[in-house]
Amino acid sequence: MPYLLLVTLLWAFSFSLIGEYLSGQVDDDFAVLSRVALAALVFLPLARFRGLSLPLTGGLMLLGALQFGVTYLCLYRSFAYLTVPEVLLFTITTPLYVALLDDALHRRFAPVALLAAALAVLGAGVIRYDGITGDFLLGFLLLQVANAAFAAGQVGYKHLLLRHPIEVPAYRIFFYFFLGALLVAAPSFAVFGDPSLMPSSGLQWGVLVWLGLAASGLGLYLWNQGARVVDGGTLAVMNNLLVPAGLLVNLLLWERDADLLRLAVGGGVIVAALWINARFSRYAVLGTGRPA
Repeated sequence: MPYLLLVTLLWAFSFSLIGEYLSGQVDDDFAVLSRVALAALVFLPLARFRGLSLPLTGGLMLLGALQFGVTYLCLYRSFAYLTVPEVLLFTITTPLYVALLDDALHRRFAPVALLAAALAVLGAGVIRYDGITGDFLLGFLLLQVANAAFAAGQVGYKHLLLRHPIEVPAYRIFFYFFLGALLVAAPSFAVFGDPSLMPSSGLQWGVLVWLGLAASGLGLYLWNQGARVVDGGTLAVMNNLLVPAGLLVNLLLWERDADLLRLAVGGGVIVAALWINARFSRYAVLGTGRPA
């Protein structure tokens, strides 16, 4: 779980940077493509190209296409149909997808993990709910695709390496993850990208480099390594811990308005969900060690 906590803080900071310097100013497809390309370049010199099975490399590419490519492209497009509070609200269902997919791949039903995931959704809802507009169905569906794709990527990565153990460090194979994402992001930019909305300042380029190298490259790698050593319930709840963390960072750095009571209550519910899963789930694994 230490990896998941570290990445939560990293993404909380990065989320604020996107809102301040990129959203509505830089083409979404280009932002996604640049993040994928930079992350792929980080892992390219470390990549192993021999001795890996086709199911392993193909699986990694598929998971990268889902967890990064499909997720972010659907997420960015949802802003055309939803208000910002609605986008934030509809992303909180990810823990349910994580818990259900993990159970399905284990061929079991873990009610405590599902309860913890539902509590994490409730806690995030307490923090984020701010009403919805009437015309939101397409945006809602886009976000559910994004949530399910992100859940499938992280849960699938864990199960892929369980079924195809590797004899090398995980960073030697992670290039294939970003290669899969690149195969989604590049065609999307070629078809839908707007060349008139390229970064126009050194600061925007700097934010994109940070997002590509740190938030996407290091962040997704560490998040997926953390996912390998915790149970599905813990992983599900951790997906929504970003909600209070992101709002708190935004409040501290840019002094944005926030309902501190709702933040405290919702955050408390999410922490309680972690405790319930750790205390009562027979499958609970907090993952304090390092992944193999």
